[in-house]
Amino acid sequence: MAWDHEAHDGEPDCSDSLRTFGAVVQALREHAGLSREELATLVGYSKHTVASVELGRRMAYPDFIEGTEAATGNTGALKKAARYLSRQPGLASWFRKWALLEREAISLYTYESRLVPGLLQTEAYARVLFSERLPPLTDEQLESQISARLERQRLLTERPSTSYSFIVEEHVFLRRTGGPEVTRELIDHALACVAPRNVQFQIVPMERDVHAALDGPIQLLETPGNRWFGYCEGQESGQFISDPQVISTLHMRYAKLRSQAMTYEESVGLLERLRGAL
Repeated sequence: MAWDHEAHDGEPDCSDSLRTFGAVVQALREHAGLSREELATLVGYSKHTVASVELGRRMAYPDFIEGTEAATGNTGALKKAARYLSRQPGLASWFRKWALLEREAISLYTYESRLVPGLLQTEAYARVLFSERLPPLTDEQLESQISARLERQRLLTERPSTSYSFIVEEHVFLRRTGGPEVTRELIDHALACVAPRNVQFQIVPMERDVHAALDGPIQLLETPGNRWFGYCEGQESGQFISDPQVISTLHMRYAKLRSQAMTYEESVGLLERLRGAL
């Protein structure tokens, strides 16, 4: 099938296993007389992460489980409960198929004309975006969405052998979403994210009036088996693309766009100038 469309079915809900595991974490923490902030300090995560795990919105990583075990008396309860965790919540239903492939991708290409790509966002920037979503999200949904986005960003640090390419429109940064302080932090973070040698970053400047990707954002990835897939996201739906002919067209557009965008050095220089002007 060329286009696999998955309809919106509401915000991703938590699985029973995640809720149960979170309740165990909370019970052990409270029994140990620790606040969420105190536990967060001991395990090396933010208090928002602790809250997300306890509320069943986020999958706990092994080092979180180890740290929490040590901080709450080494009962072994968390290690045993972790065997039954089913999945990470917080991702829209139509995005989950793509997210699974992202975890194993050896190449990941992203062109974005609307927002800074999710893998390069800061928590503050993501919080602004989700806070302005309509219809409004509940506090629980908001934290779930932010946690899922931040967790996806671990791809950049945990998969140094994956080749990443980001092409972003200049106006995305010029919009100053969230204000100067949020934008300043966002640019600093983006510069740090694109510094590793396995990450390529290019900006399409404002003066480029016509280019190959005017039809909209493009996401492409290559699996370990050297198969390519694409993904396009709309307002309330996403399209997973597997048709080789469509993939070929997207590749052609992305390759042309690379030649039309600024070089890596020029793009980094532009970001630094934008940062200095804030």
